[in-house]
Amino acid sequence: MNMDFIEIGAKIGIYFIPFLFALCFHEFAHGWVARLRGDNTAEMMGRLTMNPLAHMDMLGTLILPIMSIVLATPIFFGWAKPVPVNSRNLKNPKVDMFWIALAGPLSNIFLAIVGSVLIAVVAKYFLTATYASGLIEILKAFIVTNLFLAVFNMIPLHPLDGGKVLARFLPAQMNYKLEQNEHITSMILMALVLTGTLRILAIPVFWSYNHLVTFALGGFGV
Repeated sequence: MNMDFIEIGAKIGIYFIPFLFALCFHEFAHGWVARLRGDNTAEMMGRLTMNPLAHMDMLGTLILPIMSIVLATPIFFGWAKPVPVNSRNLKNPKVDMFWIALAGPLSNIFLAIVGSVLIAVVAKYFLTATYASGLIEILKAFIVTNLFLAVFNMIPLHPLDGGKVLARFLPAQMNYKLEQNEHITSMILMALVLTGTLRILAIPVFWSYNHLVTFALGGFGV
């Protein structure tokens, strides 16, 4: 029993803490790009920060991710409270909202690439260190977590980033109707989560993960 708790605690440390960092970085990226585009609402409301308490959503930030870790589900994802954006402060709302939305998933792809670079550094310069293999495994988990966040958030449904990215290419009236029915698409999204349908996301995630890790470890004999 004690070993089970130790194992669960270790998994939470390996997966949840990197997840929390990745999620905060994701939300920070939204707010940062919004400020670059002319809207400082996120900053004024204390959301331009890496403090997880500022971004936390009880279901998406705590319950579902921890359940995924404890139950060892094949997919791992989550979300935080949406970063507030006032489109009236933007010069070109349709284009600017596209980049603000895209900034979140792109930030996670960036972190996944950083993780692979760090694996390459460890493999090349610290491979004989006692902590090297453990650190590489943690970095692998960090890469997978960020890729899941990026792919999950790019699902083209509101309120996810993918819905806002898709809005850039839709007629204004159609996008307005989608936004007005966001509660319906949210329920559809939750149904996809609960039925396990979203396990299909593991295909692009692990395809990208395998390429990044193979590239990082290539030539270092690991």
